[in-house]
Amino acid sequence: MSALPKPNNKLLKKSRVHFQQGQLCLADAGYPGLHKRHQRSHTPQKKPRGGELTAEQKQENQLLAAQRIIIEMVFRMLKRFRILSSRYRNRRRRWGLRLNLIAGLYNFELL
Repeated sequence: MSALPKPNNKLLKKSRVHFQQGQLCLADAGYPGLHKRHQRSHTPQKKPRGGELTAEQKQENQLLAAQRIIIEMVFRMLKRFRILSSRYRNRRRRWGLRLNLIAGLYNFELL
């Protein structure tokens, strides 16, 4: 029996997002196998079953986490508006507009 794909990979395939050739992608552990779709993607190393990560792998994971913390903080700020953290109950066609407005407010707050 084959393992079911992770939900994040399903959503990524469904979204039809295309990566540019030189684009760097820093993803979390929820995207295993992303490097097969995009060569310049980085995900943290997972501990092998019954084993341990080497000191070098742990250091690489810490460096990746230090780079990703910025985007995780942005996600946290956007979830304050609840458009990303709960079910959207308004018209679907306006979801993108509202999300862009919220992101614009957040960017304006940064200035």
